[in-house]
Amino acid sequence: MCGICGEIRFDDDYASIDSVARMTAVMTPRGPDAAGGWNQGRIAFGHRRLRIIDLSESGQQPMIDAALGLTIVFNGCIYNYQELRAELRERGYSFFSTSDTEVILKAFDAWGPACVDHFQGMFAFAIWDRARETLTLARDRLGIKPLYLSRRGKRLRFASSLPAIVAAGDVDTAINPVALHHYMMFHAVVPPPHTMLTGIEKLPPATIATFDKAGNREDRVYWRMEFDSQDEMSFEAHKEAVMEALRTAVARRMVADLPVGVLLSGGVDSSLIVGLLAEAGQSGLKTFSIGFEEASGEKGDEFQYSDLIAEHFSTDHTKIFVPSSRLLENLPGTIRAMSEPMVSYDNIGFYLLSEEVSKHVRVVQSGQGADEVFGGYHWYPPLAETQVNDAAAAYREVFFDRSQDEYLASVDRQHHGPDHSLAFVERHFEQAGAPRAIDKALRLDTSIMLADDPVKRVDNMTMAFGLEARVPFLDHELVECAGRVPGDHKIREGGKYVLKEVAREVIPAAVIDRPKGYFPVPALKYIQGPYLELVREALTNETARRRQLFEPAYVDTLLAAPEEHITPLRGSKLWQVALLELWLQSHAIA
Repeated sequence: MCGICGEIRFDDDYASIDSVARMTAVMTPRGPDAAGGWNQGRIAFGHRRLRIIDLSESGQQPMIDAALGLTIVFNGCIYNYQELRAELRERGYSFFSTSDTEVILKAFDAWGPACVDHFQGMFAFAIWDRARETLTLARDRLGIKPLYLSRRGKRLRFASSLPAIVAAGDVDTAINPVALHHYMMFHAVVPPPHTMLTGIEKLPPATIATFDKAGNREDRVYWRMEFDSQDEMSFEAHKEAVMEALRTAVARRMVADLPVGVLLSGGVDSSLIVGLLAEAGQSGLKTFSIGFEEASGEKGDEFQYSDLIAEHFSTDHTKIFVPSSRLLENLPGTIRAMSEPMVSYDNIGFYLLSEEVSKHVRVVQSGQGADEVFGGYHWYPPLAETQVNDAAAAYREVFFDRSQDEYLASVDRQHHGPDHSLAFVERHFEQAGAPRAIDKALRLDTSIMLADDPVKRVDNMTMAFGLEARVPFLDHELVECAGRVPGDHKIREGGKYVLKEVAREVIPAAVIDRPKGYFPVPALKYIQGPYLELVREALTNETARRRQLFEPAYVDTLLAAPEEHITPLRGSKLWQVALLELWLQSHAIA
């Protein structure tokens, strides 16, 4: 796991080594083990390294293969790199390292951009082809690893984090009105290519972008999630297929030259990962859980369930309890770690958990993605009987944070515009490959919401402490397997039915049959005392007044009674608007 960046010129000027150095420096937490840089005329790469596979200097980046005329910077992990290495050896390639980075280089020479079709893993990479004078950028199928771009005139920059590009300078930091609408309406999910800043975009998942010498860009989407429900298969056959795919996904993510731990929330998903690792013979597995002080009578931990799993499988378990005082003092660091504003309360949980976990291991598996892939959220069942023509409107009712009228009342007139978020959902739902309303919602959440909310959250918070997080539920073969399971098998009995039935063969029923949990951080849901003062100051200070992002009357209404303004998905509207302003101020975006 690493941080990558670079700059290319589409004219005769030299790439700015200083700009690349600034981007690289911002990403030091992503790769605390080493730094590297490379430049050749109009192109320059930067890299921060977290050593996970091939701990030697041979795995250092940027990696250059002079014989092939290729240079790469890469962030992620290719889990099947050893099998690909053997295949490429048979094709006549020799290797100077034992890294997965070099496997990507050789695979690119062998298969061109189509090399991505061979990869099992999470990745974002850039490859410079000296002979063809082309730059190729690519991102994994589910968008687990981020990649941001900024093009201005004859210059293109890219980086693993948005703040890194801001640090390079000469970026249009005006608020993107489409992104603002998505943030306020689409539960803070900003779909690619948009980001909150007009001058920065993100490469969509499952996309290869190739730039030629003149700067012409060609994009290819190399994978799409399809729902091909195989109703002729029995439920038992579907269950067995999911079990086999999940076993494979978890096993793949143990590939490392260092020990791999598990973030154990106590829910079904992370508990199942622990159970499958134990089933595969892992002993002494390090597991970690976190809890918070209760607020307004709402409990802030789920230790009873994580303790049960840790004891059942005899893991080396660490519990972290966070008092409210520590929560408040770590909020600024959490917000600085966000590449984009992310409203979910559990950002602070992952941030503090990652800080502690990084003292024990460098790699962990995490349970993100199961709810989207296997239909675990409460908004899916109402869509099961919805007619296809009504799907977008029905999705809006269960998922959107506000009506269009409330949005127009919440933001300054300069940001008024059409209902971008509903239009986006309608376009997505019109695509082929998801015949029922429930399928359309699951595909949208898995391919869009997941990458730009839970997965981004895990990447940003773990990488703030040089911790690599792997997400087996986003193994693309497991996702494809889930796409063949009829929706009714997913949403039965409160959701994730087929996955829960798989889990019954592995983990105690007490964890499976419990009420659905989440990462509870009550203090950020019920904004009171010092938290209320924090958001009040952020929303009313001179910087916020000068920005004119939100209508003052709307802000005053939220500040007067935060607990009365909760979104349909049980989030605080006050925290949502405050978090955006706090993020902009944290990164000194005027």
